[in-house]
Amino acid sequence: MSADFIAAFPSLQTLAVLWLGAFLGGLAAGGAGFAFGIVGSAIWLHAITPLHTTILIVSGGTLIQIGTIWPLRYDIKLRRLAPFAIAGLLGVPVGVALLVHVDAHALKFALGIFIAVYGVYALATPRLPHIGGGIVADSLIGFGGGVLGGIGGYSGVLPAIWCQLRGWSKQVSRGIYQPFILMAHVTTMALIGVVALDRAGVVLFLLAVPMLVLGAFFGWRIYGRLDEHRFRQAFALLLVVSGVILVL
Repeated sequence: MSADFIAAFPSLQTLAVLWLGAFLGGLAAGGAGFAFGIVGSAIWLHAITPLHTTILIVSGGTLIQIGTIWPLRYDIKLRRLAPFAIAGLLGVPVGVALLVHVDAHALKFALGIFIAVYGVYALATPRLPHIGGGIVADSLIGFGGGVLGGIGGYSGVLPAIWCQLRGWSKQVSRGIYQPFILMAHVTTMALIGVVALDRAGVVLFLLAVPMLVLGAFFGWRIYGRLDEHRFRQAFALLLVVSGVILVL
C-alpha cells in the first residue's frame, strides 16, 4: 500500500459514515432504481466534503446502475427511452452551467417539498391518475431530469414520477429511468467529474464499493418480492423520505 494511499485514508468515523451512506443509498437504488444520491448524501455530508460527496454520488450511482440494468435489459425499449435520453443529454450541460448561478439550498428545498407532497399523495390515494403524455411531454421531463442531474445528481426523480403517472409497470418504468440516470451520471462525470476527481475521492469510492454492492444486492432482492401495488407503496414512501431529507 503506497504512502499516498495511506495519507488519503479516512478516519474511522468518516469510514463509518461512508459505509452507512453507501449501504443505505445502494439499498434505495437497488430496491426502487433511484434516490441513491439523495439518501447517500444525507449521510455523507455529515463527515465528507461536498466535492467528494458529489464524486461518490456520480461514480457510485454509475456503478449501481450498471450492475442493476442487466437484469432489466429486456424491459429497455430504445424507442420509448429515446425522447427522455436525447432531451436529458441536452439538459445535463445546462444544469452544470447553472451550478454557479443557482442557489443549491433553495433548489433542494423546493425539490424536497415537491417530491414529499407527491409521495404523501401517492400513499394516500387508492389509484393514481394516468396521464397520456407523448413524445413532447416525455422530452420535457427528460430535459428537466437532465438539468437536475447536472445541478445536483437528482436526474432520476422527475422521470421516475412521470413513469408512474404514465401508468407503466415497475419493469417498464425501471427500463426507462434507470438507463436515463446512468446516461445523466456518465455525462455529468464527463463534464465535471474528471476535473473534480482527486486521490482522496478515489480512495473514498474504492472503500465505498463493498457496501454499495451489498446495499444494492439486498435492495434488488426486496424489489423482486414486491408486486405492483407494494412497489408503488414502497416507491411513494421512498419519495416522502427523500423529500424530507432534501428539506432538512
